[in-house]
Amino acid sequence: MIDVIIAGGGPTGMMLAGELRLHGVGVVVLERDPEPTKVVRALGLHARSIEVLDQRGIAERFLEAGTTHPLAGFFAGIDKPAPERLDTKYPVVLGLPQPHIERLLTEHAVDAGAEIRRGSTVTAFDQDDDGVTVELADGTSLRARYLVGCDGGRSTIRKLAGIDFPGEPSRVETLLGEMEIGIPWEEAMPLMLEVRKTQKRFGIGPIGGTATYRVIVPAEGVNEDRTVMPALDDFKEQLVRIAGTDFGVHTPRWMSRFGDATRQAERYRSGRVFLAGDAAHVHPPTGGQGLNLGVQDAFNLGWKLAAAVHGWAPEGLLDTYEAERHPVAEEVLNNTRAQIELMKVEPGPQSVRRLFTELVQFEEVNRYLIEKIIAVSVRYDLGSENDLVGRRIGDLALKRGGLYAQMHAGRGILLDQAGTLSAAGWADRVDHVVDVTEDLDAPAVLLRPDGHVAWAGEDQAGLEGALTRWFGTAR
Repeated sequence: MIDVIIAGGGPTGMMLAGELRLHGVGVVVLERDPEPTKVVRALGLHARSIEVLDQRGIAERFLEAGTTHPLAGFFAGIDKPAPERLDTKYPVVLGLPQPHIERLLTEHAVDAGAEIRRGSTVTAFDQDDDGVTVELADGTSLRARYLVGCDGGRSTIRKLAGIDFPGEPSRVETLLGEMEIGIPWEEAMPLMLEVRKTQKRFGIGPIGGTATYRVIVPAEGVNEDRTVMPALDDFKEQLVRIAGTDFGVHTPRWMSRFGDATRQAERYRSGRVFLAGDAAHVHPPTGGQGLNLGVQDAFNLGWKLAAAVHGWAPEGLLDTYEAERHPVAEEVLNNTRAQIELMKVEPGPQSVRRLFTELVQFEEVNRYLIEKIIAVSVRYDLGSENDLVGRRIGDLALKRGGLYAQMHAGRGILLDQAGTLSAAGWADRVDHVVDVTEDLDAPAVLLRPDGHVAWAGEDQAGLEGALTRWFGTAR
C-alpha cells in the first residue's frame, strides 16, 4: 500500500511530492511523458511562491538559477512600477523558465525520497473505504491510500472521477515558441516594441546566452484540436499579419499554442481522490499566475494529506483544502478574464484600458492589483474576526533570525512573544518558539505548516481550541 500516488510530474506534482516526503509519507509520482518537457509555458515565480520555497529552505537554489526582475507591467501589461514596501522580502518576479523550475522541484522531491515513474499513464482507478486502486496503461495496477491528480488541464483523473469542469472555451489563441530570427536584434527590437504599443499578446525576446528567441504572436483563430501543434509557417504568416515582417524566423526548438479557456473544477475532492494545479483550474497566462497557483495548491494540500496518512488529522481537515483553494483560483480566473479584455485591440477594450492606466497611477489601486498577482494578499476564511487569522505571515525578523528558518521541517509554529503559553500536548506536531519581533502586532500566533495564521492572541484556552482544530487531539 503506497501512501499517496500523484498523477502528473509537473511543478504542482513535484511540489506536492516534496511536501509529502518532508513528513515521511510514501509517494509515487506517475508521469506519462518519458522525458521532461522542453516547452516553456511559464517564465518564473512570484513572491508568494518564492516565500513557500523559502519556508522549506530551498529558495536559494531557485534564486541562484534565475534572474530577478522588477514587478512592473504584470497586470494586463500596463506599464507601471510596483508600489514601494510590498509586504514581502521578495518584491520581484524571479525569471526562471518552467523546465528549470520543474527540474529543481524534481531534484528536491527525489532527494527527499519520492519515487518518480516516467512513461506511466493512468487509465482507470477504483476507490473504496480503505484506498484507491490505480490501473496503468501497461496492464499493471497500484494501490494507495490517496490519489492526487496533478495531470493538467485535460486531466485524466478529473474525468475518471466524474468531476465537472465548467467554464468558457477559448475565444482567442496565441502561438508560442522558441526559434532563431534572421535579422539582428538591434533591428528587430524597435519593430517589436512598436507593435506592442497596441498588441499586448505579441512579443519577441532573446533567451540569454543563446541564438534563440522566444516568440509570441496571436493566432489566426482557435484550433479545434488542441493536440495539434503549430507549424513554422503559422508563425511566419501571423508575424507578417501583425508586424509586417516575419523577422526571418527559422530553426524552431519547439512550438506550441495556448488559448484563453477559463474553467474550474466544480469540486477538488472525490472521496480519496484530489485535484491540484491545472487539473483543478485553467485560465489565460496573463500575469504569470498559473504555475504559481498550482505550487501553492500543493503547499496547502501536502501537510493535510500527511496528517491524514499519519492518523492525527482532525475531522474535516482534508475538506479545508477545497474550501480554501477553490476561492483563490476563482479570484485568479476572474482577474485573468479581466486582463484579457484589457489586452484586446478593439476600441471599446482600449478605452477601458486607458481608464485603467489612469487608475493604476493611484498607489492603493496599484498595490491592490499587484498583491493579487503575487498572491501575498490571500486570506483564507477561517471564521475569525481577527484580521491576522487566515493570512500568510512574512519572514518576520526574530532575535534568533528569520521566521522562515524555523519552518523548514513543515511543522506548525507557536510564536509566543511573552513565553506564557504552552503547546506541550502537540509537541510532536507543533514547535513552540519563544521569541520577539517588532513586525508582529499580536502577543502570539499559531501558524499552520503552510505559514497561514490559525490563531492570534494570548489566551491559553483559545490557543488549545485552535490547536485541536488544526492539529488534532493532544497527546
